[in-house]
Amino acid sequence: MTGTFRSLRGYNYRIWAAGALVSNVGTWIQRTAQNWLVLTQLTHNNATALGVVMALQFGPHLLLLPLTGFAADHLDRRKLLIGTQAAMGVLAFGLGLLTITGQVQLWQVYVFAFLLGCVTAFDAPARQAFVSELVGDADLSNAVALNSTSFNAARMIGPAVAGVLIAGVGTGWSFLVNAASFVAVLCSLGLLRAGELHLHPGGRAARGRGSLLEGFRYLWARPDLKAVLFMLFLIGTFGLNFQIFISTMAVQVFHTGAGRYGLLTSIMAIGTVAGSLHAAGRSRPGMAQLFAGATIFGCGCALAAVMPNYWLFAFALIIIGVSALTFSTTTNSLMQLSTESVMRGRVMAIRLAIALGCTPIGAPIVGWVADRFGARWALGVGAASGFAAAIVAIHYLWKHRRLRLHFDAGNIRLSFDASSS
Repeated sequence: MTGTFRSLRGYNYRIWAAGALVSNVGTWIQRTAQNWLVLTQLTHNNATALGVVMALQFGPHLLLLPLTGFAADHLDRRKLLIGTQAAMGVLAFGLGLLTITGQVQLWQVYVFAFLLGCVTAFDAPARQAFVSELVGDADLSNAVALNSTSFNAARMIGPAVAGVLIAGVGTGWSFLVNAASFVAVLCSLGLLRAGELHLHPGGRAARGRGSLLEGFRYLWARPDLKAVLFMLFLIGTFGLNFQIFISTMAVQVFHTGAGRYGLLTSIMAIGTVAGSLHAAGRSRPGMAQLFAGATIFGCGCALAAVMPNYWLFAFALIIIGVSALTFSTTTNSLMQLSTESVMRGRVMAIRLAIALGCTPIGAPIVGWVADRFGARWALGVGAASGFAAAIVAIHYLWKHRRLRLHFDAGNIRLSFDASSS
């Protein structure tokens, strides 16, 4: 098997991917159900409350950054993932029981969101760095893209299933289904062949004074990685608030039910799967792909903001999905491939802290914009973040890669030095 799916040749990656797909479907079922619970059952279409939930769920990525990066580089990643995945299953089970018994309140959702955020803050960087142990550096970019494909294929399935579950048996069962899905990923971790893991020479990073800050010093000396992180900050903080964008447009603008709300997220996943498969087929990512992804993302959000009906809005979500996954997957692969193996866990923790941990800044702001000015203006904030990130890419290419504009036979051409630092 070659090309787009070449990472699946290895036994360990096949087993991991199978378990992760099942768990990812459960994750999207819970996300959709949690949004619906907050918007329609615990509040009266309050987007600000939803923004608070997102802030509490993703804020720990930023708050716990020194500890999570340290854990990803110094602990056995496989054992760490077994612990975090089990903990997430327990939390989903607890929230499900509260909801089914009718005891759930908004403050309890806040607490569960924060606890889940604390666990995922340790899980995410270890999980992303663990991919290099499953496939090695040669297929790392392909495996990262296939992981995104799995996550976004689950985005097509999970919300639609959640819509059926909510309408048929109630919101609480969606959380219990997610809790059960973690059994699959725990089984896959147990079935991995430890002897076939691609452990790098030198093993884990050495423990020493200042090692927690070493990742920051490493990034500060790299203008390319700093540019990527700044772009990620802009789009991650103000653009990747899809839970707010889609839910508020569905409820406030198009006045849909649970089924059509879930369908919008599934439709967007068509674009994200296409974007991740496109990324899987590329040999090596670069800044040019980041610029293209950011620009198209801004255009997609602007287009979605002005769409007059449900189906045209759904079409615009496909464009947003393609560009968002092209951008996100490229930042992931680019940073992993250009980072030394002993620093990879800390660098990925910083990346995730910016991509997800800055949500406490952006989600409440975007939610407030949706409440105060309307859901379409919230999408305008997302569009502005994409265009701002594209400007950052242009500045980096101009300053460090000798980007130049010239005319060739009456056509405008752009060129830059791919070998410059």
